Amino acid sequence: MIESISDLYSPISAGILLGGLYAVVALGFSLIFGVMKLINVAHGDFAILGSYLAFAALTGLDLDPFLSLFIIIPIMLVIGFLIQKYLLNRAMAVSMDAPVIICIGISLILQNIFQIIWSPLSRGLTTSYSLESYNIGGVTIPLVYFLDLIVALIVMLMLRYLLRRTYLGKAIVAASQDRRAALLMGINNNQVYAYAFAIAMACAAIGGVLIGLTFPFAPTSGMSFLIIAFGVVILGGLGSMVGTLIGGIVFGLAQTLGGFLFGIAAQMFVAYVMVLVILGIRPQGIFGR
Repeated sequence: MIESISDLYSPISAGILLGGLYAVVALGFSLIFGVMKLINVAHGDFAILGSYLAFAALTGLDLDPFLSLFIIIPIMLVIGFLIQKYLLNRAMAVSMDAPVIICIGISLILQNIFQIIWSPLSRGLTTSYSLESYNIGGVTIPLVYFLDLIVALIVMLMLRYLLRRTYLGKAIVAASQDRRAALLMGINNNQVYAYAFAIAMACAAIGGVLIGLTFPFAPTSGMSFLIIAFGVVILGGLGSMVGTLIGGIVFGLAQTLGGFLFGIAAQMFVAYVMVLVILGIRPQGIFGR
């Protein structure tokens, strides 16, 4: 029960900051869905792959999770490019169902690899700053929550610049809007799709590091973040990066306020119900076209 309006400060601030993490995870998912009309059901597992690679760098090399991104992002870029070029492009030539089946297979393979290498136990990226908190106006906020939002803003601005100001970005946008017209203009769609998937994997890697710093993760955690990414994309609207960030914040607020008002067991229930309501009222999302 709410005794005063100040009781809401903590869940509201936590929801806004946590929305940054959800936005980063959803950006790559939205990019693939927007460019290739493909629901990448392995996206959450790719994010958890980033978490495990950062965990390996932290425990094996004593490398800070953010510094480990300089190693993880190139690895994920190459993996994403090869998967799209040699698996998904060929499957898309057959039907749009085949890539989804391949992504399901990749998801299951990744989950089993995680269990074999790191065991089914939960892990986390524990650093000195991941345990720090700040008291602002009587509200205690973990430092990693602030980092979630800051990184989300940086990633969103970089992706926005890439898509609007570079030749590759314009080619990705063109291929997403009209494949045939892009082909007639000399754009190699399959090559563009491979680069887009690689970029989405880089976003997943960054999201994976943030996930590891914010929450414990396990081999099967990818499914939870896939569902969250899907909900964020529905809320924000496909094709809008600002909308994805707003969608992440709205989802985070629904989660934290739902948990505060109705108990922790109901926090995700409230968020998913809100997604269904938005989907019914405005199917294209809050900022969708």
